[in-house]
Amino acid sequence: MPLLRTRNLRLSFGGPALLDGVDLSIEAGERVCLVGRNGCGKSTLLKVLEGRINPDDGDIERRQGLKIASLDQQLPENFSTSVFDCVAEGLGKLGKLIRQFHHLSFKLSQQQDRKLLEQLAVAQHELENQDGWTLEQRVETVLSQLSLDPDARFDSLSGGIQRRVLLARALVSSPDLLLLDEPTNHLDIQAIEWLEVFLGDFDGTLLFISHDRSFLASLATRIIDLDRGVLTNWPGDYPTYLKRKQDWLETEASRQAAFDKKLAEEERWIRQGIKARRTRNEGRVRALQKMREQRLNRRLVSGSAKMRSQNGETSGKLVVETIDAAYSFADRPLIRNLNTTILRGDKVGIIGPNGVGKTTLLRLLLGELQPQQGTIRLGSKLEIAYFDQRRAQLDEQRSVIDNLADGRQFIQVNDQQRHVISYLQDFLFTPDRCQTPVSALSGGERNRLLLAKLFSKPANLFVLDEPTNDLDIDTLDLLEELLAEYAGTVLLVSHDRMFLDRVVTSTLVFEDEAVVNEYVGGYSDWLRQRKSCKPGKLPTADKQGAATDRPKPHSAKLSYKHQRELDQLPQHIEQLETEIDDIHNCMSDPDFYRLPNDEIATKKERLSTAETDLQTAYRRWEELEQLKPG
Repeated sequence: MPLLRTRNLRLSFGGPALLDGVDLSIEAGERVCLVGRNGCGKSTLLKVLEGRINPDDGDIERRQGLKIASLDQQLPENFSTSVFDCVAEGLGKLGKLIRQFHHLSFKLSQQQDRKLLEQLAVAQHELENQDGWTLEQRVETVLSQLSLDPDARFDSLSGGIQRRVLLARALVSSPDLLLLDEPTNHLDIQAIEWLEVFLGDFDGTLLFISHDRSFLASLATRIIDLDRGVLTNWPGDYPTYLKRKQDWLETEASRQAAFDKKLAEEERWIRQGIKARRTRNEGRVRALQKMREQRLNRRLVSGSAKMRSQNGETSGKLVVETIDAAYSFADRPLIRNLNTTILRGDKVGIIGPNGVGKTTLLRLLLGELQPQQGTIRLGSKLEIAYFDQRRAQLDEQRSVIDNLADGRQFIQVNDQQRHVISYLQDFLFTPDRCQTPVSALSGGERNRLLLAKLFSKPANLFVLDEPTNDLDIDTLDLLEELLAEYAGTVLLVSHDRMFLDRVVTSTLVFEDEAVVNEYVGGYSDWLRQRKSCKPGKLPTADKQGAATDRPKPHSAKLSYKHQRELDQLPQHIEQLETEIDDIHNCMSDPDFYRLPNDEIATKKERLSTAETDLQTAYRRWEELEQLKPG
């Protein structure tokens, strides 16, 4: 039996249904990623599965004794307890007793008091009666595994460490099913990579929401997609999901076009009036009425944002030049001996842990701060557009439309007058939503509004400080394309590894103690270069911008045996791809997870083996191709 199974779940809060007949089955040991557009109901679905929200209709079957724990997307506010107390809360009523014992022990270590000693003895007796010592040891073990200080105050910790504490609270109950809602939000790259390894070794089952494509690709064994209230199942990795989802959308569009054509023909027939009624074809009339209802109830694919940047006046060739620049705060060095030159059209990523000084580096490069040593020279004709990660440019009390246009009805965009609401619709704000106060917006909506404000003004230098937080995958893809095509200069702080790889041409990386080194390429290029380059040395680049310190292809003569192997590989690869496609099609059927567990396990094992064999075959093909004479 699966850990959890839902049948025909339905839920609506007055508008279109968030869940419209959702069927889901989760097996033990799976790592399932739930994806979908902002606001489609992903977080709501997790709360329904956990039992915090009751559906309007449908059934949820949970395996007897199933333990479910969760990590919410938002951090709690005004939460001033200790780390130990926060984690112990995950044990429910017994956790309260463990917290009491922990506090009494701490107080007795500070002062000897007979009354405290008596209270400690009572708490100790209660723990022994309820086998609480095992649970206290579990709290200590989880704190140790996650490298957390039990006596630290929760509200004094960084956002990344707070999320780690909340993860410990979820894990301490040893859940069979762990629900995670955007676990990488506001984590730096080091913390995200640690979380990937930790969850990859987690013994239980995982259902998580994430828009971090690298995190998703690393962890997920299956992807489920919530779109217009309907949940679809996509076995396999993330690239396979993208391809198959696009094929599915194209097929849906073709079916809808055929339906609309048939409906138009029937509408023309019914408008013939007397001639139509003479046919006495009442069945055809009823069929037309049914088609009208189907068309009326159709939920269209959510629109995509239509972001367009405004190119300002061309800046000078030099944008920023730093020579031995250094900056300290409260006697703590943040940046020292920084040497870099940024030219017009460069797209520079800035990488480093939270709190290391990335925003300070941006302010130095923009001239908002002056270096305490060395020099920083800015180029000419710079028109700067700044995306602030704290969204300080947004007035919480004013509406969306007033934040953008300050009371105006029209704005100038690329030498054209645009109505403000029309422009905001390009960023997925409906006319009603345009009148909403910023304080009522979700994190994704706030980021889209800030991008709308950013792109409404001419600029030749975009400065983006963590723009990807809370954005869904479709909007991320569009923002990547826009920045890649942008003719101006970009300074980008981000913890999204795939976003960095697809946008930037070079990176400034905080390494060692206040040392910022420069590398060609994005995040993956930095990982490769840092192993072979001396700190501070920037590898030379070829005409395509790729580092030239890569190993050259091995040149040897292709033997007869190798030639035969090379000739046979395409057919072998084609057979593997066909087999994988067949398995995917089988697993995409909702009835697949109603098969016996041994059949499901055999199918999954064969899929994993075939995918591994395919990757091996591709690598071997590349190796043999390199052996061929030029």
